[in-house]
Amino acid sequence: MEKVLQDIYDSILSGQNTVTPKAVQAAIDAGVAPAKVLNESMIAAMAKVGQLFEEGEYYVPEMLVSARAMQSGLAILKPLLKEAKVASAGKVAIGTVKGDLHDIGKNLVAMMLEGAGFEIKDMGTDVSPEKFVEAVKTGGVDVVALSALLTTTMTNMKVTVEALKQAGVREKVKVIIGGAPVTDSYALQIGADGYAPDASKAVSLAKGLLKK
Repeated sequence: MEKVLQDIYDSILSGQNTVTPKAVQAAIDAGVAPAKVLNESMIAAMAKVGQLFEEGEYYVPEMLVSARAMQSGLAILKPLLKEAKVASAGKVAIGTVKGDLHDIGKNLVAMMLEGAGFEIKDMGTDVSPEKFVEAVKTGGVDVVALSALLTTTMTNMKVTVEALKQAGVREKVKVIIGGAPVTDSYALQIGADGYAPDASKAVSLAKGLLKK
């Protein structure tokens, strides 16, 4: 790997969010193509972060600081990727369901997905089923990602899936769910396409579903 790309990779892995944007700028100034910066240093670094998390070497705090470093670099890269018309891995509308105000898990999943090359439409928290339907109707969304941290609000995941069916847009998107009380069997029960127990798995789940 070229040194400029290695510098970005290393700064994301160690979560240095003041170093990453400078390293990205240095790579651009050196004439490295934005797509190469994205794929070979940023996406590669976030994939490694996910691997270290799976292996138990990284925990949520390390994952968060790496994701923040990646985002600080992405802020510089995004306009250049648009100019170069670099295709995203897919568009994800993500939000915490109606009645639930928890956002740490949702934010981490959004950052990890963005680090894997997905375009993110962050709907925020306490998102009504109607808003998710609207996002699918208007936004060319490939994946709807639903988060809930409470057993009392996870029922709104089912309501949201039903709303997508009623609106006739369920077949257009993959629906993935996650959060503390959520399980694989619940995903099956409500007709979601998959369940991810953590942010790293959410990335591989989204990628896998879009490959099909």
